[in-house]
Amino acid sequence: MVIEAPYSKYSKTNFKIAIVACIGGAIIFAYDGYLSKYEWSLRHSFYEKHVKDGKPDSDILFNQKAPLILIPLAAILTAWYWARKNKKLLADENELIISNKAKITYDSIQKIDRTYFSTGSLAGDSKGYFVITYKNNEGIEVNRKLSNRKYDNLEAILEHLVSKIS
Repeated sequence: MVIEAPYSKYSKTNFKIAIVACIGGAIIFAYDGYLSKYEWSLRHSFYEKHVKDGKPDSDILFNQKAPLILIPLAAILTAWYWARKNKKLLADENELIISNKAKITYDSIQKIDRTYFSTGSLAGDSKGYFVITYKNNEGIEVNRKLSNRKYDNLEAILEHLVSKIS
């Protein structure tokens, strides 16, 4: 039986909000920096207020430069979102698999600290993470924090881990 915990909707939504904010900000700043000077513009007074003797002040200069930062930032966030959206935890019969990269065998797990992870009706009171302490291949003790802000269905993974190591 394999239990899956996909990348959380919370994190996906945060990426989408940040991408939309960058694109929206770039549009608004580009409009104020470049298009507000035309007669058909509803904000013609913005341009008149911020350009004296043909020289733009710092507000207009900022509005002209901000889209050059925000559009690449939106592209970077989009690439980051696409790279992370399929990330997941898998708990099978022998090991915990984190995004097909890290594999933690149940035999190597020494302890699970559930201090900040609560289930049931008190879940709103918790910080929503637990820490797994295990020994890696080199015999070094490693702490791995798994948060419900990063993964959905983490409660089922935790229950499975506890049942396997006890």
